Amino acid sequence: MIIDCHGHYTTSPKELQAYRDAQIAGLKDKSYKPAKAKLSISDDQIRASVEGAQLKQQRERGTDLTIFSPRAAGMGHHIGDATVSQYWSEICNDLVKRVCDIFPENFVGVCQLPQSPGVDPRNCIPELERSVKELGFIGCNLNPDPSGGYWKEPPLTDRWWYPLYEKMVELDVPAMVHVSNSCNPAVHYTGAHYINGDTTAFMQFISNGELFKDFPTLKFIIPHGGGAVPFHWGRYRGLAQDLKKPLLKDYLLKNVFFDTCVYHQPGIDLLTKVIPAENILFASEMVGAVKGIDPETGFNFDDTKRYIDAAAISAADKKKIFEDNAFKVFPRLKAALAKRR
Repeated sequence: MIIDCHGHYTTSPKELQAYRDAQIAGLKDKSYKPAKAKLSISDDQIRASVEGAQLKQQRERGTDLTIFSPRAAGMGHHIGDATVSQYWSEICNDLVKRVCDIFPENFVGVCQLPQSPGVDPRNCIPELERSVKELGFIGCNLNPDPSGGYWKEPPLTDRWWYPLYEKMVELDVPAMVHVSNSCNPAVHYTGAHYINGDTTAFMQFISNGELFKDFPTLKFIIPHGGGAVPFHWGRYRGLAQDLKKPLLKDYLLKNVFFDTCVYHQPGIDLLTKVIPAENILFASEMVGAVKGIDPETGFNFDDTKRYIDAAAISAADKKKIFEDNAFKVFPRLKAALAKRR
């Protein structure tokens, strides 16, 4: 089984964006009171939204299952207040649930959290619980920078986040550390902010990996191949040493994992040489940040299965990356699939 751990609902029906546009427009009016979404979207619209995109690419590329979440750039935690974020997260998660219900063999859900700058992460717990217990989701996306490029929250290792981590451990779900759009004009969102977010999260974990003494079963996935981390693995090993931390393999790699959203063969080759196969999960992020065809190969940049197939690693390691590690990092995955079959 080939499990893509990183897919987003980037092709949702236009009614969803119309609701978001209305939310944003309303914020200009001081008397505006956010309202829950009441969208009229048919199952046929949802089928059409994925059949020509994510589902088509699954079939063409030979993948079996996508761990599916709302559009990351669309989370927009910097927009509005906690109530705006709550209503927006609810409808985004509900639509992902509908995709999973219509195509139960192809998608399983991960939720967007209703984060908002400066708001206690406890505020996210009800939606996390609803998503796991009622929607059947198996994880969450956690934004380390709800400010959208200005980094105003405490580091992910700060106790400010602990109530959310306690609930994650209780529910036995991991988080993918994923920033959203950038409202900083100096920082492009997919080309800079995403990679910055991945790299920054890893350095935060190095600085205070004692987090995992408090939460030994807590798991994080750092997407996009870990940002700059694998390329600068020697730098991070050296920084950990200077900070009097244990070896990274002992200090962090029982809790921190990387995906394969790296869009060229040399990048995947580097990732698989530097990071143990036990810590890599297959992912493509399709349909996502890079949609075009690579003129050097004639294939889509985000057709990452080709890169793993061509990597100089053993069949056993490929199986870990394609399948085994997903079940390890997402403990609820096995039961979620069993209910659908």
